[in-house]
Parts: sequence; C-alpha cells; structure tokens
Amino acid sequence: MAEMESQDVAEPMAPGEASESGARPADREGLLKHSREFLDFFWDIAKPQQETRLEATEKLLEYLRARPQGAEMKYALKRLITGLGVGRETARPCYSLALAQLLQSFEDIPLCSILQQIQEKHDLQKVKKATMRPALFANLFGVLALFQSGRLVKDSEALMKSVKLLQTLAQHHNHLQEQPQKALVDILSEVPEATLQEILPKVLRADLNSVLGSPEHLELFLLARQKVPRKLEELMGPVSLFSDENVPRLVSVLKMAAASVKKERKLPAVALDLLRLALQEGKFPRFWKDVVEQGLLKKQSWPASYLCFRLLGAALPLLYAEQLPLVMRGDLIRHFGEHMVTAKLPNQFKFAPEMNEYVGAFLEGCRADPERQLAVVVAFTSVTNQGLPVLPTFWRAVRFLSPPALKGYVAWLRTMFLQPDLDSLVDFSTSNQKKAQDASLHVPERAVSRLRKWLILRLVSIVDTLHVEKEEDVIEEVARFCFFHSFFEAKKPTSQIPETEQRFSFPLESRTREVVGSAFFSLLQTLSAQCRQAPEQTRDSQPWTYRLVRFADSLLNHSRNVAALTPFTAQQRQAWDRMLQSVRELEATSSGARAKAAAFQHLLLLVGIYLFKSPTESCDLLGDIQTCIKKSLGEKTRRTRSKATNPQEPPWVEVLVEILLALLAQPSHLMRQVARSVFSHICSHLTPRALQLILDVLNPEKNADEDSVVVTDGSEEQLEGAEDRSSDGEDDRASAGEEDSGDDSDDDSEEEDRDADVDQGFREQLMAVLRAGKALGAVDGEDDDDDGDELGDEAMMALDQNLASLFAEQKLRIQARKDEKDKLRKEKVLRRDFQIRVLDLIEVLVTKQPESPLVLELLEPLLDVIRRSMRTSSTKQEQDLLHKTARIFTHHLCRSRHYCHDVGRLVGTLYAQVERLVQQAGRQADAAVSLYYFNAALYLLRVLKGNAAGKPVGKAPKKEKAGSQPKGPEAAGGLDLSLVTPIYSSALTSFLTRRNSPLTVTMFLSLFSRHPVLCKSLLPVVIQHVTGPARPRHQAQACLLLQKALPTRELRVCFDDPEWEQLVSQILAKVTENLRTLGEAQTKSEQQKELASLGLLNTLFRTIHQEKLTVDLTAVLGVLQSKQQSLQQRECAAGSSRLYDLYWQAMKALGVQRPKSGKKEAKEVPSVTQNPVSTKRKKKGFLPETKKRKKPKSEGPAQEEGARPAAAGEQQPPSTGKKRRNRRKATVPAQAQAKQRPAPAPTAAAAALTGPGTPAKTPKPKKKRKLSQVNGAAAVSPAEPAGKKQPQKDLPEKGVSGKCPQSALPRKKARLSLASRSPSLLQSGAKRKKAQLRKARKP
Repeated sequence: MAEMESQDVAEPMAPGEASESGARPADREGLLKHSREFLDFFWDIAKPQQETRLEATEKLLEYLRARPQGAEMKYALKRLITGLGVGRETARPCYSLALAQLLQSFEDIPLCSILQQIQEKHDLQKVKKATMRPALFANLFGVLALFQSGRLVKDSEALMKSVKLLQTLAQHHNHLQEQPQKALVDILSEVPEATLQEILPKVLRADLNSVLGSPEHLELFLLARQKVPRKLEELMGPVSLFSDENVPRLVSVLKMAAASVKKERKLPAVALDLLRLALQEGKFPRFWKDVVEQGLLKKQSWPASYLCFRLLGAALPLLYAEQLPLVMRGDLIRHFGEHMVTAKLPNQFKFAPEMNEYVGAFLEGCRADPERQLAVVVAFTSVTNQGLPVLPTFWRAVRFLSPPALKGYVAWLRTMFLQPDLDSLVDFSTSNQKKAQDASLHVPERAVSRLRKWLILRLVSIVDTLHVEKEEDVIEEVARFCFFHSFFEAKKPTSQIPETEQRFSFPLESRTREVVGSAFFSLLQTLSAQCRQAPEQTRDSQPWTYRLVRFADSLLNHSRNVAALTPFTAQQRQAWDRMLQSVRELEATSSGARAKAAAFQHLLLLVGIYLFKSPTESCDLLGDIQTCIKKSLGEKTRRTRSKATNPQEPPWVEVLVEILLALLAQPSHLMRQVARSVFSHICSHLTPRALQLILDVLNPEKNADEDSVVVTDGSEEQLEGAEDRSSDGEDDRASAGEEDSGDDSDDDSEEEDRDADVDQGFREQLMAVLRAGKALGAVDGEDDDDDGDELGDEAMMALDQNLASLFAEQKLRIQARKDEKDKLRKEKVLRRDFQIRVLDLIEVLVTKQPESPLVLELLEPLLDVIRRSMRTSSTKQEQDLLHKTARIFTHHLCRSRHYCHDVGRLVGTLYAQVERLVQQAGRQADAAVSLYYFNAALYLLRVLKGNAAGKPVGKAPKKEKAGSQPKGPEAAGGLDLSLVTPIYSSALTSFLTRRNSPLTVTMFLSLFSRHPVLCKSLLPVVIQHVTGPARPRHQAQACLLLQKALPTRELRVCFDDPEWEQLVSQILAKVTENLRTLGEAQTKSEQQKELASLGLLNTLFRTIHQEKLTVDLTAVLGVLQSKQQSLQQRECAAGSSRLYDLYWQAMKALGVQRPKSGKKEAKEVPSVTQNPVSTKRKKKGFLPETKKRKKPKSEGPAQEEGARPAAAGEQQPPSTGKKRRNRRKATVPAQAQAKQRPAPAPTAAAAALTGPGTPAKTPKPKKKRKLSQVNGAAAVSPAEPAGKKQPQKDLPEKGVSGKCPQSALPRKKARLSLASRSPSLLQSGAKRKKAQLRKARKP
C-alpha cells in the first residue's frame, strides 16, 4: 500500500517530461487541467468493487480515445505496468484487466514493447529478495494481460517471448505454485495448430514421468493429443494412459487436481479431458472402474469424492443409454447416496444442490431423447437407503422432462408402488445402521413400506411442477390412482377401471393407506391453488372434484369388481345420491346466481368426497347443506330480522354457518379455502344470531362452556416429509426416546419432591407402611444394644414390596396429572388454531360487507381478543392470533373506505358504545391496547358523522353562498356534540391530570384532525391545563396539543375572526404566564414544559404573522427579555441548545436578532470606546485589525456616540448592522445608526423594551393590507434618509405604556400588530400610515 501511494505521488511528473520532449505547452496545460480526473481513474481501478473497476476502466478508455497520441497514453501504460506489482494482492488482477482492455482497444501499441517494459520495470535479476514475490506476480499478470487482450496468439514474436517468460516463472514454485503452467496451457489452447507444433517441443518434455507428474503437464499433454496428435507421437511415441502401470499415477494426478480446486469447488479441466479421451478411445469402462471407483474412491477423501460426483454430473450428457447403467449402478452412486443421508449438519457441505444443477442441465439439454431422460431419472430415484430413496419427494429437475418421459416416469412410480422390485434398487445402509442389531430394521416389509410412502408423495409432488392444461391426462391419472388406493380395493379386474388390473405383490398396510389418503387431499389442495383464474377447471369445463366424484360413483356402481374399504350404509348411499342430484340442479341455475351456485357446488362435492373418509359426520352435513342451499337459492330478497329470528326453525344461514365452523375445525387447508369461499357468498344474508355463533368461538368463556364444535388434531394430515427418515434417524429417535424417558423419570422425581410437601395423604400412607413394617420403631429406638428390634430378611422384603407398590401408585397419579396438563395444553393449542381459522370468516365479512350494521358488532369482540392476546402473547400461536386480529381490525375495519351509512335506531346505542370505548381506553394498563380502543371510538364517530340521519342537516349549506361556512350542528356533520363533547372532555381531563394515563397526545391529535368542531369544544379544557396546579408534564402535553392543533386549516374554519383572535390572545396570555419561570427548570418534566411552551409561542407568532392578527405582544416581549441573561448563562453551563434556539427563534419573531457568539460576549464585555461591530466580527479565519482598511478619522466622534447606547444596554446583544440573509460582507457604519436615533435619551422602559441595537424602520405598505388600530399618540422620530435601507428596526416607543416618572411625554398602552414580511413583530400603525403617505407623495 505504501509503495502504491509513493508511486502515485511520484508519477504525475511524467506528463511534464512528455511536454519537455517536444509536446506543445497547450498539451501540458490541458494535462494539468484534467490531472485530477485522470488520476482518479487509476485509484478506482484498484478498488475491490467490480462495478467501480469496470466503470473506471471504461472511463479511462474513453479519456484516452480522445487523446490517443498525447502524454496521457504514455502515463497510463506506465501506471498500469507499475500497478501489476503493487503490494495489495487484490489490486494486481484489476490493473491486469485494465491493461488488457487498453491493449485490446488500441491495437497500434506493439505487444513486444509492452512485454519489454514489464520485464524492465519488474526485472527478476535486479529486484531484491523482499520484493521478489510482487515482481514475479507482476510478470505473470503482465503475460495474462497480453493474453486477455486477444492479440497474443496473433503475434508470434510476443507469443514466444511470453512462453519463455512463463517457463522462467515456473521455476519459482514456492511463490507462484502451478499458475505459470496453467497460464501456459490456457494460452496454447488458443493458438493455431501450426504455432502449437512449433512451440510444443519447447514446452513439453518427451518423458511420460514428467507428463504424469502434475495436473498441468498432463493437461498440456492432453491438449497436444487433441490438437496435434501426430506431432505428439513424433515427440513421445505411442502412449497409453490407461495401461495398468499408468492408472495409479493417473489417480494420484487426479487427487492433486482435486486438492487444488478444493476452495473453488469446481471440476478440474484435466479430469474432464481424461473422461473425453476415454470415451474417444473406447476405454470408458476401464477408466470408470479402475480410475474412478477403484482408485479415487478406494481411500475415501472428500475432495476426491466431490471430484467423482462432479465427474458423474459432467458425464451424463456424454454417455449413451447403454453406458448409463455402468455409472448409475456402481459404487460411486451408492457413495453419493450415503453422502445425501449423512450430510445433515448445518455447517457440513452438501453436494445435492450442485448435483441437481447437473441433472437439470442434462434433462433440459436432451428433451429430444426421452429414453435417456427416463433412464437418468429412474436411476436417481432407485438410490435408496433401506428402501427409502435419498432424493426429496419434491424434485425440481422433474419439470424438464418431456411428455413421453414424464408419462413413463409416472408409470414406473405406479408400478413400483403396486409391485415393488427391491432387487432393481441401489440400496445401501449407513455405518450406524450396519451396527444396529435390530433385525426388524432389515426386513423387506419395512423397506416396501418406506418406499411406498415416498412414491405416493413423489406422485403428488409431480403435479406441483406440471402445467394443468397441458398435462391434464397425467394429473387425472395420478388423482384417480391416489383416490382409488385411499378408499377402495380391487376384487376382480375389469377393463373399464384400469386401476383394478394390477395387484399388490406386498399387501398394502393401513398406515400406508392413510398416507395415500392424506396425499390425495393434498393433491386436491394443489389443484385448487394452481387454478386460481378458473378454479379447478378441466378440459370439459368441470371442476376436478366433480370429475373425481363421478369416478367414485362409477366405482360404487361396480360393486362386483371394486369394494370400498368402509362400505356405505343405506342412509349414506342415499345422501350420496342426493348430493349428486343437488350438484346437477346447481349446474342448471341461472347465470345471475352462477357464482353462488359454484361455491355451493364446490362445498357439496368436497363434503361428498369426505364421505369416504368420515361417513357419519359427512352424511349429516350433506343433508343440512342441501337444505340450506335450497333456501338460499329460493330467497328472492333478503330476510328481515323478524323473519330471521324465527324460534320454530333456525334460519338456513345459521345452520350453514355452523356447518362452516365444523369444517374449519378440521385441519385441512382445502376445507379452510372452501369455507371462506362459501361464506363470501352468504355473508350478505348473515343474521345477528349467525354472527354471534362466529363470535362465540373467539370468546374463551363461551367457547369453554359450549363444546358444539370439536376441534380435531391434524397430526394425521401432516405430509411434511414425515416418512423421509432413515433408519439411523429412527435409531436416534429411539435413543432420544430413552433419553426422554429418563428425563420423564427425572421430572417425576422432581414432582415427587414437590408433591411431598403438598400431598398429605401420600405421606400418611407412607408413614403407615413404615409403621406396619416396624421401620420407624427401629429408626426411632434409642437402645442400640437391643438387636431384637432389627428386621429380618422376610420383613425387609415385605416392606420393600409395600413401598414399591405405594410409590408405583404415586407415580401413576403423578403421570395422570401430567397427562391431564398435556391434554389441556394441546386443547388450548387446537382452540387457538381454530380461532385463527375462524378469523377468516370475519375478514371476509368486513371485506365483502363493510356497510352492514353487523360489522359494528365486531368491534368489542375483536378488541377483547387483542387485549387478551397482548397480555398472554408468549407463544408463536398467540402472536399469530394477535397479529391477524390486529390486521383485520386496523386495515380492513377502521381504515376501510366504506362503512355503515344506515344505522337506523342504533344511534343511541352507538353513542353509548363510544362512551364505553373511550372509558375503557382510559382504563387500560398498556398504551398500545388503549390505542385500539380509541381508534374504535373514532371509527364509530365516523359512522355517526356519515350516517343517513345527518344527511338532511348536511344539505342546508349547499343552498347558501359559497363563501359561507357551516357553524354549530351543521359543521358537526351528524354528530350530536352535546353527547360527544362530555365523553372526550372527561377523557382529556383524565389525560391531563392522571399520573400514568394510557392515553397519548397522538390519540387526541387524531381526534382533532378528524373532527375539528369537536376540537373547538375541547380547546378550553386544554387551555385550562396550560397553567395552574397541573403537573409540569401535563402542562407540556397541553402545550404540545395546542401547538399541533392550532395550525390546522380545519380548526381555523370553525372560528370567526374575532373568536380566533380572542383565542390566540387567551393562549398567548397562558403561555406568557408559563414563561415567567423560564430558565429555572430543575427536573426533566419542567424542562419539557419550557420546551413545549416556547414551541407553542413560536406557533402563535407564526399564526399571528400569517393572519395579520392584532395582538398585544408587550408582555411576552418583556418576559422574554428579562430571561435572556439567565438563559445565556444556562446555555453556556449546561449546553441546552434546543431551549436556547427556541428562545431566539421567538426573539427573532419579535425583531430582536440573536448575537453571533454569546459565549464570547459573556467572557469579554466590550469597552465603551470599542466598536461593537468590530468586537463581534473577531472570528477565526478573519483578518486581524491591523490588516483591515482604516476608516476616515472624521467619523470617530460619531462612532463613539453610537457605541454608548450599546454599553448602556449590556443585557441586549449589540446589532451588527448587516443583512445576514444576503451574506453581505460590507458593514453598515455604526455612525449612521447613531445619527438616525432621536436626540433625547430614551426612557428606562423604552430602553428596556427596544434595546439600543434595534433601529426603527418603516416597512413598505402592501396592497390590501389591514392596518392595526393603535391607541395613543406616537412619538415623532427623525426623518429617515430616502433610499437608505436599514438592516433592522427599532421598536416603536409609543407602543409601550409609560411607567417611568421621568418621562414627560404622554404615553398610553398601545396594541402592537404583527407586520407581514418584517424582521420585527412590533410595528406601529401610525408609522405605517406615515410611510404610505410618504410613498404617495413621491413622484
């Protein structure tokens, strides 16, 4: 790095040298002009970011193309050649690539001269030992740059020199390893045959020992054998690499090559060349058997194994179908399967993804050869570990199969399922499995069971990768196969049912049949998910479920050939027939009700299929569903509530809701989707009772009492690779089970220790047994010499038996209690999962029917779920329930664009609900929960404001003029302020008085922004708490509320101009009272109060300024000026910059400028004779006083006069007299300020108010400017010179009530006005009038 930097400093002199050698001075000036940009290219080239390097190289080439003959080219070549040998190893390839791009772009640069410059700059004979390594790499990267330019193979002279240089570099093996030889092979692989014949004798020794000594020499030999075989034969004679004596040496060379690419994880080129040579010479079997399987795999090492795996993947496209069995059924593929099974640790390297890429590339490249595709896929599937294939059930490579290969693969999977051929499998056992002594792990039945479970899951997973429309025949074949073997068995073959023509060679176990059934329903879910646009449609425009139902009906009708595993009863068969009849009727429905009919049809078909799985429950559901469908489709209009609540017969929608809840209780995602789809069509007919059935599920009290819906466990439905376990995994489970039993025993012992203190009955029983065996007497006896009390052997045995039976009973009791706890825990988990699924129905309701009055009944139940989940959200399931409920409540309910506009007679109930929600929001312990309750109340206010009852009131403003604004109830938009205001007034009072209130400022700001009329009613409460006995924290919150609420345009519309001005004056008086203690804060809450008060004051100033209000600011100015010194000292001591900034922001609004450096003035008070302007301008980096231009001496007395008021008013910062916003450096003479001041000295009150540094200025009047009314006469000030713009204005003395007895001028209290676009807020109305008159007199 140091070397690089030193070169960067020294090299820029090269352009100067070029100019001295004959270039024009203009070129030198141009180089100097662009030197910074030009030099930055070389720094960016060495950066590690690839995009930066490429961009810098491209810019450098563009720069040099514009100056091909200039000095820049010479400097660029010199700089890049120097960069080849820098100390940073990451920078060398960057400079090499840039040099290659440069030589490629400028072909007129001779390569020999560049190579000569490289050798001269990095001369291996002259470099020191410490710099030998960078010099070696510089020569190597230089040759590589010449080669990458693409010109080296065309220049024979440069090529020969480069080859000689690489041979020289190859001698330094300690530094460069095999890199020069690899570079030589890469270069020679690109040269023409004639050139290679000329160079070959110089680079390749005619010695087979040398050829088989390293991978690079062998690769060079293979290159020569491929391109110039005759020249090679002349040089070395006939050579047989695959002879018996050369095979061990080939194995050692390949192991060396495998070790060299260990980090790169790629296939060495020499291995692939050997494979091609073996195929070319017809010696592939010998190469694969002797070199690969018997050589590289004999002493297994993972680098050699990975080389074999990569060689296997690379050989697939090169082999014929006859050669594939040699590769796919040998020791290598078995070793690959063992690696797949054992490589389970997270940090262990797994070769499976890389092999998937090899197989995918092979299958994609040979779509025209389905035979080879099928052979490879079947071969990989046949690699099994005790019957279980090592590949996962979901394999993405299958998507590249051609249609014939896919059909053949599905047929092979079906055949292996029905008649497993264990001999055709490449089966193996791991070392742990071989050590196991359990004979049951090696029986064929176990292998067949494991194989069948995997095969059925692979059949289902194939459907995930298929296109439904193109591969419909394959999908139907798989679906029929899974359905048939799930619920039927063949009795007699028939051609009408192809599934009956093949029999099982091994009987199908019940557990395997359960897996097949679960896979079938998973297949239905897959088909439903794939067909989103046309759900589950087939070629004949029928759902997949309908097609399967018709297939099931045909199976039921062929009772001679097929038998159902669970035969239907007469009632169940009638339910099946009625279901088919209802489906046909639904097909004939009108187009208007087609969507609802399709949803009901889907529900009927799905429950009909479930009739084979659970006949009793599904039979009852089918009857209820058919009744509900008839009533639903027969309804012309929506039922009224009186008809819906018929006590004689429950409405159909309630019955259907109960059915959907029962379906949701099943752990089937397909059932969940169907229930959601059906409910979206019936939610418009929902009744309060039906909604209550859904809400009862979310209520833990009612849900615990009513067990109408039984939640089932989903352990049988889980298909997530439960059967993809090897036997060593089962051994681990067995050992884990033993450990669990040991842990259980430890837990039991701990529970016994705990129960010993509680279970008094067990202690009494234990004492009774001990007394009966006289054990207590022997222990408690004090006569040690009496041996007659000792127990005999028989008594001890009896006592042991009694104790053992007693402890066994106690252990059973403990286990029973533990089982009961586990049962309760599992029930809780299932109940929470059921509640999460039921939330789907609520989400559908608020999404599809947001304007229904029933939506209003969801608020409090959802809030109860959120409140309970917030308190007990310890598990992930509880968090999922909370997140989903909160999402539905916030996004789908409160933030919905549509809401109920017809509440009817529910207005009074809604107002009571608003009051209840606001009260509950104030009682919560957590502010997050309180926010949900507060938002619910805001949602109800939105409903009340926009309901139909308020529309006649809202039409009145439309008839008025455009400029009129609604007031009172009209502005409320349907809200009854007499009911709402007390609710939020009490909540606001509680928020501003309670110590730990869950309510926040953000909540009330949201209320104020949505309902400004309500904000107007609540503002007196907030203003009341700005001062008074309230806590400082509450006063700060009140100020913050006012600060955020006052600038809103909606609130301003609710006030008339006099009311608004009175409100601002009232708030200003409260804030002024707060500011009397400014700078005296001791606690954090008091500091927050000060910050909030100043922030509110600045907001008031902006409001007064923008609206040109007439407000008396005398009091607040006096209070702020009295606190200046204390705040300045506090800012210096404590560093409270935020408070100080807010203070001077307010003072600037009042026309008082902030001093430049307050800390400096506090330390050094300027003398009377010193110019205040020059004192303040003493800053670091400015000219000293001795270097400044002297002013005329005639202005000296005036300067002294102008300095006296500054010394008299030390508490007011002196004015600089310059315009900061224009950044002028010329100062206004202080003498002009002194001349413009009135001759008589100001009174004490006026001096305290205005200060000496604020000269008066008459602002220019604006058009349509409202002049403020001023009471009292104005003091006459001297006329200002025309055309002279003053930097600051003096506060008008007439605006201050004269309290000083020495003042002879009559003074009255003046009302000061905020002037627009003026540095001072204290402007006199009389002065503005005079200014207007003066402007009018001017021609």
